[in-house]
Amino acid sequence: MIEETNAIVKKGHPKGLYLLFFTEMWERFSYYGMRAILVLYMTKILGFMDSRATEIYGNFTGLVYLTPLIGGFISDRYWGNRRSIMVGGSIIALGQFALFFSASMFHSSPQTATTFLILGLLFLIMGNGLFKPNISTMVNQLYAPGDKRIDSAFTIFYMGINLGALFSPLICGTLAEKVDYRWGFFAAGIGMVLGLILFYALKNKYVVGADGHAVGTKPLPVVKDVSTKTDSVSQKGSNATRAIVWTAIFIALFAVFYFFVFDKNYISAFIFSCSIASGGFIITDPSLTSVEKKRIWVLYIVAFFVIFFWSAFEQAGATLTIFAEQSTDRTIFGWEMPASYFQSVNPVAIIIFAPLFAMLWTSLGKKNKEPSSPVKQAIGLFLLAIGYFVIAFGVKGVDASIKVSMIWLIGMYVIHTWGELCLSPIGLSMVARLAPVRLASLLMGVWFMANAMANDMSGQLGKLYPESVVSLDAVQAVQAKDNVTLLPANYKPEEAKEINGEKVVGYSILNFNSIKNENEKQDVIKSLSAAQKNVEKNFLGVKIENLHDFFMIFVVMAGIASIILFLLSKQLLKMMGGLR
Repeated sequence: MIEETNAIVKKGHPKGLYLLFFTEMWERFSYYGMRAILVLYMTKILGFMDSRATEIYGNFTGLVYLTPLIGGFISDRYWGNRRSIMVGGSIIALGQFALFFSASMFHSSPQTATTFLILGLLFLIMGNGLFKPNISTMVNQLYAPGDKRIDSAFTIFYMGINLGALFSPLICGTLAEKVDYRWGFFAAGIGMVLGLILFYALKNKYVVGADGHAVGTKPLPVVKDVSTKTDSVSQKGSNATRAIVWTAIFIALFAVFYFFVFDKNYISAFIFSCSIASGGFIITDPSLTSVEKKRIWVLYIVAFFVIFFWSAFEQAGATLTIFAEQSTDRTIFGWEMPASYFQSVNPVAIIIFAPLFAMLWTSLGKKNKEPSSPVKQAIGLFLLAIGYFVIAFGVKGVDASIKVSMIWLIGMYVIHTWGELCLSPIGLSMVARLAPVRLASLLMGVWFMANAMANDMSGQLGKLYPESVVSLDAVQAVQAKDNVTLLPANYKPEEAKEINGEKVVGYSILNFNSIKNENEKQDVIKSLSAAQKNVEKNFLGVKIENLHDFFMIFVVMAGIASIILFLLSKQLLKMMGGLR
């Protein structure tokens, strides 16, 4: 009641909010522009198999969500928000330009191109870790405690994210698919540079708090309290013991994941073992009260179900992009729309539907009928399942050589956006409300770790996407006949795989852009189609033979998760201790 009475009510927003808005917009332009074309670049230009490209994508995006915990620690302890943003943004720009060099060097040195690809992704991971947790933290610092404009400020800031995500696939995608992939990555890099220049030039003038002091500067050194020396020593000893125990558990988990779950993929093993061990370290903090522990357990349980949502949702940047390229009819009045354009459907739908969902929750709240946070997230998972059911229905019984209408893909993306609006902002709000103040940043980091596991799991599930292979002899025969190069430039004959005793290679109609005449291209496709074989894949013993089977994985997975979370919602509500 006191907080409500003393709340500061002002009109408009400080100019610093709009500076942060445009800085974040350009960074998201950079990231989502790269994301829209990354898998296409790996499959079309570098000649990676679809399964390899999706695994790399999953590992990359998983680490992108893992590093903010480190970046937040560096900022809070040493650098401050401003310096972290400048350094992080600069590293992101270097990463985009490394991808530009990768695409530029492909024709002269495929191996060097692959090296620059990995280097670029590493830069993006490190830069994002410093940039992501700090730009949003500064929004809150622009306002005095109790200022009622904060909620609307974050809504405005969130629109910056979606504006960047909306335009980047259109610009970077057009440059990549219609001109050259290097220019798509170059545009993404320029976007990040523009954001940095804007922030650097105006931060001292506009990024200030309500009292006029500079926001996001280097943190002050911690002053030790001599009177609590004994307690401090005792607490340090307790924390050291816990750290040793959970480090040992981390090592054991890493070994299990590395050898028995992820087929010696050390990145996936590290992401999962680190996320679980970090969560365990926090929940065993002896200073936590029983109420605090119950609320943290609610966050952990919900975060577990969130993994199923994002692992399916994030197929957008990998297998769904491949589906758009290979299996979707993208022709509009004789013009073929770039596959990357579909990445803009989600941000457009968010801009359209976010206000409507906000109005819906407000209206239900006034009638005391607003669902609890766990129920909203269960609804989000259910909508995700419906979205995949729509596209599974669209491809059911359709021959692999026939492209389906883009309506199925657009419809799925819109329904997925509805699910996102029920789940994503609600989850962030839950962390803010349920986390003890002294552990709020750490628990937000754990929440992002759930996203990290989900993104990595997305790559693992993406490996189940149906792929075709073709006899090496058949490819060479067509090469001799049509005098074209179908194999990736970095292909080595000794790397051909054995399937049923026959040497085969990854094959896609996207790998022979040297054929200029469309009729000749169709002849080559027909010559190879008879020799195609599907790579046998299965999920929990169930064969994945076609696109319908693949999409149904997510229908079943998200549907079951939704039902279980809904059944647990009443118990979770009790554990939340009166919060909804």
